[in-house]
Amino acid sequence: MNPSPKFDAFDTLATMVAIIQHDGECLFANAAFENAMRLSRRAVQRSHLFDWFVDDSRLRDTVQGVARNAYSSSRFDAVLRRGSRSNGPGFGAEDLPVHVIVSQTEFDDLILVELIENAQQNRQEREERSFDQVQATKELTRNLAHEIKNPLGGIRGAAQLLAMELQPELLEYTQVIIHEVDRLQSLVDRLLAPHRHAQVVGDVNIHEVCERVRSLILVEYPRGLKVLRDYDTSLPDFRGDREQLIQAVLNIVQNAAQALQTRIQEGDACICLRTRVARQVTIGKQRWRLALELHVEDNGPGIPAEIRDRIFFPLVSGREGGSGLGLTLSQTIAQQHQGMLDCESEAGRTDFRMTLPLP
Repeated sequence: MNPSPKFDAFDTLATMVAIIQHDGECLFANAAFENAMRLSRRAVQRSHLFDWFVDDSRLRDTVQGVARNAYSSSRFDAVLRRGSRSNGPGFGAEDLPVHVIVSQTEFDDLILVELIENAQQNRQEREERSFDQVQATKELTRNLAHEIKNPLGGIRGAAQLLAMELQPELLEYTQVIIHEVDRLQSLVDRLLAPHRHAQVVGDVNIHEVCERVRSLILVEYPRGLKVLRDYDTSLPDFRGDREQLIQAVLNIVQNAAQALQTRIQEGDACICLRTRVARQVTIGKQRWRLALELHVEDNGPGIPAEIRDRIFFPLVSGREGGSGLGLTLSQTIAQQHQGMLDCESEAGRTDFRMTLPLP
């Protein structure tokens, strides 16, 4: 029996829902379940639900109890293991605490399992707060950059005129002024760059973007770094600015590679580019039926806790000598495509996720 048409309405739910047989084989998984597993729906529906739990004994017993009519429904807390099981070195399964509800259905041989992520509400509130903060910061940055840019031209011109009147031994000081003004001018130009250039919109394949970035980073780091690919090839093309998206993803991957310097020297550095489809996604308080998720995951030391909530703000960098503009630019480009960039980080794993709506 294929229950998919009858249960398609579950795709509109924010909670994870699976329809399984008594032996745990998954026949249907809704969009929220697919998103949480970070796998394509086809891969989820070929698996056994029991395999995705850290300890499946409670679930097995409950499913059997419901199957033999010992009770019609039961609930308990458990830990779900999510993420691809084919990840490379340094990428372990990620545990997700969930509340499980197992219920009978109108079909005797089918069981409904609902999974409610314990941290779901907290994450949604964090994403909404982050979106509002980024919007406010973007407006502040643009206004501040314009205010700085105007007097810089006057300072440089005055220094050049002064250099024409000074003795040769004093010209070094005017050159310092001009050099520093040019450095600040370059910084301001980078802050304004995303707002200056109109988008060149065309059909974009996200995997072509990923492959371009992968080739660029491997030229820069030919040894000691693996760049793995875990693509959902069913993702359709979408309308966007291909060059802007390449720049956005390249900024993230370059940051990851720079954070992996120690592991590159040891030869076990790893970055994984993963694409997935997401359904019924809310981005910036707007609901989208379909979206793509691009994950850039590395096995580096993680982002320092003191800047973790501010990494998308301008001039915030966890690396000595970093400008702190790369992630700001990537976030701006994602938002120009009506999308969002967020991050989860801990020691040994950092995952940047770019979510972009699909037509």
